[in-house]
Amino acid sequence: MSPAGASLPIVLVPVGTDEDALDACLAALDAGTAAGTRVWLADDAQAGPRAGAIIERWLASTRLQAAHTRRAAPIGEAAHIDQALRACAGADVVVLAGDACPAPGWLERLAGCAARDPGIGTATPWCNAGEVAAWPRIAEVAPLPDAPARLARACASLAGETANLPAAVSHAVFLRGDALARAGGLDGASFRSWQAALVDLSLRFAGMGWRNVLCAEAFVARPREGMPADGDMDALAVRWPAWHARLATFLMDDPLHALRGRLATAVARMQDAPPQADLFASVP
Repeated sequence: MSPAGASLPIVLVPVGTDEDALDACLAALDAGTAAGTRVWLADDAQAGPRAGAIIERWLASTRLQAAHTRRAAPIGEAAHIDQALRACAGADVVVLAGDACPAPGWLERLAGCAARDPGIGTATPWCNAGEVAAWPRIAEVAPLPDAPARLARACASLAGETANLPAAVSHAVFLRGDALARAGGLDGASFRSWQAALVDLSLRFAGMGWRNVLCAEAFVARPREGMPADGDMDALAVRWPAWHARLATFLMDDPLHALRGRLATAVARMQDAPPQADLFASVP
């Protein structure tokens, strides 16, 4: 195992039903993550035969330390992720959506962000479809980036930058193991979707003094936003009556506007740079 990969959080990927998106996710994960990183593909009886073949082929070739499990029958997205997180026994975990494509260096930057501030409970990277963490415009779904490596280099110009979020977002999120253990894990009984259960968990973290932050130096792309299950928003409103107003205020005020602008400026400066770094730059 690579020493770099061994020191990073576990990456938990809940496997979905979109086979093409899963294929793209695994390719991006392998290309943009340190060799030896621990990865768990957890399937709540969702993947069909083609997805199973994609996973088997990827497991046979990946540089990562990867494992795959599949339940015999589904128990629901939130309950399944909670079960997987509990199995990680208090370790720091990054949950990556099964249709998300992380840009190079994403995991190291999320881990570094959390390491700099022990008060961080969750850290969320930018995303083209990340609602409060969306870039280039808040709460809008932009096309998938056509040069993720170049975008990752632009994000690197914001190294060390964080900003408070009202809650983590489900495209990719670092979860501190200590905070998760103290909060009691996800509430898979009250919420069916990962998105709603993550909001609830984030608000419980905040109530215990942990921060939910944007990690401005990392980017994870996704073709669509996560969606709550039927009844989940009503359940959130009952448990957290101020949540919807707080979210609406954040979206209207957009306190990350200046940070988005700085990333846009960094991207603009790199428009003439090649999409991929010069592999032979150091060769005399």
